[in-house]
Amino acid sequence: MFDPIEKLQEYVRYASVSADSKFKDGMVGAQNFLTGIFTGMGFQVQVVPTALHPVVVAKRTGDPHWPHVIIYGHYDVQPPDPIAQWRTPPFDPVIRRGRIYGRGTADNKGPLMVHITAVARLLEKNPGLPLNLTFIVEGEEEIGSKNFKSFLQANRHLLEGDFIYMSDNGILTPDQMVVTVGLRGMIALEIELTGPKMDLHSGMHGGVLLNPLQALAELCASLHTPDGRVNIPGFYRQVVEPEPWERAQLKKAGLRKEEYARFLGISRFHTPPGYTPFEAIRFLPTLEFNGFTGGYQGEGTKTVIPSKAGAKITCRLVPDQTPENVRDCVLKALRQRCPKGVSLKITEQHKAKPYVVIPPDRSNTPKDQRPALANCFRALEKAGTEVWGQPPLYLREGGSVGLLADLKDVLGLDAVMMGLFLPEDNLHAPNESFHLGVMKKGIETSERVLAALAKG
Repeated sequence: MFDPIEKLQEYVRYASVSADSKFKDGMVGAQNFLTGIFTGMGFQVQVVPTALHPVVVAKRTGDPHWPHVIIYGHYDVQPPDPIAQWRTPPFDPVIRRGRIYGRGTADNKGPLMVHITAVARLLEKNPGLPLNLTFIVEGEEEIGSKNFKSFLQANRHLLEGDFIYMSDNGILTPDQMVVTVGLRGMIALEIELTGPKMDLHSGMHGGVLLNPLQALAELCASLHTPDGRVNIPGFYRQVVEPEPWERAQLKKAGLRKEEYARFLGISRFHTPPGYTPFEAIRFLPTLEFNGFTGGYQGEGTKTVIPSKAGAKITCRLVPDQTPENVRDCVLKALRQRCPKGVSLKITEQHKAKPYVVIPPDRSNTPKDQRPALANCFRALEKAGTEVWGQPPLYLREGGSVGLLADLKDVLGLDAVMMGLFLPEDNLHAPNESFHLGVMKKGIETSERVLAALAKG
């Protein structure tokens, strides 16, 4: 039996950054690493090309009447920048105080290793385990899963399972298991305002034209009201309020606003009226500014009026919003409010639908329509309670995983999402880490869940 921590360290050493072609060798190394592990476990492995980064598909098939679990993960990671803020090199993993540090440890190499280890241990105990298993591990999640839907459409024959089992989502504390039942969708875009045909001396020409930076500030400021709501007609039209049981589950989490504010390093929250901060990040849509450009950014002063100014914008979406209906109202507002004297260019980027799965025992869906999915939720409730010492919570998350809607659209499959990373794991930031105690409990939980499914 392999040591999951040693294997995770080896896996993290492959610098598999999908966004930057300089890391091509790391991407290939991660693919080869996974191929070797799955082959060693007796799986049939295919590395399926896409328009950019391949998808690793590993299959173990037996009796077609056995349950078929599809386990999802991704082998790509975020860029390590800013390097100077890492205590240790991002692709040279180290263990300190019960954590393993390195880029990708929590997102998503550690959580995927949890499920790989659980499967490996089950098969070592029972090589004839009555369970069909397919791993699909993609290489473009961190850049929006650009080619994943096309991969699904072209490879339906490889992916005829009962449900998706995955861990690309979080928990609140090391002692409380969380089953994620929803994620927000997203649209991303960039705007660029152009004024004069070139940068201008602000003394010789200031005061005679609208500065693109001023125009950008006015335009962006118009998109919110002072109380934190998005100030765009129609933006909230399709928003569906959460079910009462969802609010009750969130209250059970016992989250404290003071602790959250301290964790964020802020003095006050800025949430729309009627919502706690914990509700706002799960049940409400947003419009956020992720970056501004324009003018001189170097040290000291350069008295210039820039020719151009721009902003990066993302909107997080909730049911029943869609990328299309939110896009239409946002773009309309931008075009109508763009100040005269500058021209507006909008570049649309990736998008994702919001996703919610209601556990069968809390839905009106007849149980015989989704037996395998229902069995997994029940097995996870039982295993989670036994391993973690208390029942899991069923919560939505604020992040986005667009591929979930693609899996539902193309394959008709819902996902069971076992949370494994913590807020302090620093996903996408320097000093990313994965809690080894959570990893251990995750392996035991996943092993029990899969064993229960095999028993039927």
